[in-house]
Amino acid sequence: MRFCLLFLLSLLALASFAAEPPSALPSPIPVPAAAQQSAHFDPEAATTAYLAVMPPAAKARSDAYFEGGYWLILWDFLYGAAISIALLAFGWSARMRNRAERITGNVTLQTILYLLQYFAAVAIATFPLALYETFFREHQYGLSTQTFAQWLRDSSVELAVDVVMGAIVASVLYAIVRRLQRTWWIWGAAATSAFVIVLQLVWPVFISPLFNKRIPLRDRRVTEPILRMARANGIPADDVYQIDASRQTTRMSANVSGFGSTMRITINDNLLRRGSPEEIQAVMGHEIGHYVLNHSYDRAFKFTIIIVFWFIALRLSLGWALERWGGRLGLRGISDPAALPLVVLLSSLFFFVLTPVINTIIRMQEAEADMYGLNAAHEPDGFAQAALHLGEYRKMSPGPVEEILFFDHPSGRERIFASMRWKAEHLQE
Repeated sequence: MRFCLLFLLSLLALASFAAEPPSALPSPIPVPAAAQQSAHFDPEAATTAYLAVMPPAAKARSDAYFEGGYWLILWDFLYGAAISIALLAFGWSARMRNRAERITGNVTLQTILYLLQYFAAVAIATFPLALYETFFREHQYGLSTQTFAQWLRDSSVELAVDVVMGAIVASVLYAIVRRLQRTWWIWGAAATSAFVIVLQLVWPVFISPLFNKRIPLRDRRVTEPILRMARANGIPADDVYQIDASRQTTRMSANVSGFGSTMRITINDNLLRRGSPEEIQAVMGHEIGHYVLNHSYDRAFKFTIIIVFWFIALRLSLGWALERWGGRLGLRGISDPAALPLVVLLSSLFFFVLTPVINTIIRMQEAEADMYGLNAAHEPDGFAQAALHLGEYRKMSPGPVEEILFFDHPSGRERIFASMRWKAEHLQE
């Protein structure tokens, strides 16, 4: 009830706040004097010059935003854990299961009905934190362009997608647990890994259009250099698409995704409006690198290993927890849908601890794509400009331990230095 009240109060409080127009977007970043080609070109000096382009106030705001994200990782974990504990300790999860059993005698339908209740309860409980993280905070740091109505629409669509996918996956996993009592963790890991792979392939093509409109980009001054670079690197592309990301954010991005006839080169309109031609080429070279290096498949393989260890951890911890507390919580065993909050609690702890490992896997791939992009696009200054734009919401100069723990991309300083080092080695070309 308290969360519903917060929801209604937030609707009233946001009317004037959401009506504020987004701030003006900056112009493309010029190449600093120390970063221009010369007989005495120094990558360190060029990197320092690029970093100095960012005003102190902008750097302080970026640092505050990114460092605040460190705390959000903790608060998200603790808040989610509190929800799971509450659902178990107050008997709400058991009552949702009992309600589903009263409605139907079909075990599969009982699981689905329980899941719908569970997703609804979690959505209501997490609404205040989601509202702060993805709306208030994004506006506070000038990163969102959405009104509250637009944000609520996208959040509702995202919730609907999550419910459908979550219900499918959870139903399959519970069917596996019911039928394979001894080896459920092996087959559960296999099914989850398969789902992750399929989702990674279909999301950009079939799910992303639910949030953004994608149309062919007709400006040949932009598309021709991108298509030439794509074809030179073995990607048989004929079109470049743009999406209207500016309806949600000021962030700049692009991607090369899909497979077979669904393969798409996509660039968001923020990058088109804010980035120089050199920056666009550098960003697309990076994205082409991801595609050519098969990072989506490599990441899926590495995440499969993590998923296997996740299910091993669940097998060891879930049985112990149910034996110790299951009776008091009204849980009947591993196959009981009412045990889902306990599964979520143990899983969130597992992934919270593994945050640095997952960040490192992604960061290493991003560094590989950076190098590929520099060699494909030959635009080191464009890449440095892109690093500065990303620096609007990513801390530019973290400490080494900080970068290992919290960064899923190389830091801005590392990226600029890598591009300036590349430039220094190609001065004679």
